Formats: sequence, structure tokens, C-alpha cells
Amino acid sequence: MSRLLVDTSFLIDADRSGSMLDDLIADDDEVAIAAITLAELLVGVHLADAAHSPRRQAFIEDVIDHVPMIDDDASVASSHAELLAHVRRRGQPRGAHDLIIAATAKATQREVISGDDSAYRDLPGVTVRPHRS
Repeated sequence: MSRLLVDTSFLIDADRSGSMLDDLIADDDEVAIAAITLAELLVGVHLADAAHSPRRQAFIEDVIDHVPMIDDDASVASSHAELLAHVRRRGQPRGAHDLIIAATAKATQREVISGDDSAYRDLPGVTVRPHRS
């Protein structure tokens, strides 16, 4: 069993392909999303035109119904501060939301599954599993 944290790119790919979740996540894996991932997905609903918005909203509702969400807490905030200091010291900035996802993974001892593993690579205490070839 793996403890996994799926990021936004993974979920967008899953929505588009329809099979990504089953292909990469075993039935006994413990899967979750970070709270910021829900926000990123909801932005897609708000930006979508009338033809695409209902489908995107339905996908998000399915995610909410089936994938637990990890809220930000003091442990995530502490991990976020450590990771932010790390990337600033090294002069290797990362996206703000990616760092929050990474901090959530670090604080909860989960492996991130992402379509953009460069967002999480070389972050101390963060393991990433790329899902795109």
C-alpha cells in the first residue's frame, strides 16, 4: 500500500483520459488531495465556457466524493516554510501552489503523483512519482 497525494496535473490528465486513476493507483493505495488542489480545479470551472463548465464541475464533485482532502494545518505550514526557505536559499523558485502540495505531502508522509515532477524534484522530504511518459 502506498500513501499518495495526487496533484492538479494528475487529476486534469485523469479527467481528460478517463483511465489514469485506475492505471496508476492500486486498489489498496491510500489516496488524497491537498486543499489547494481543490482550489486549482475550481479555477478551471470558473474559467470554463458554458459548454465545458458543467463537465468540469461534475468531475470535481466526483473527486470530492471519492478522494479525501487534507486541510492545511500547522504541520503543513511548518513544512511549507522549510521548503520555501530551501528553494530560496538555492535560488530555485517553485510555484506557490506546488510548494503547498509538496508541504502537504511532506507533512503527511505521502508520495506526490504529478504530471510535472520538476515542480517537486529535489525538495527535501518529498518523493514524487511522475505519471507522464
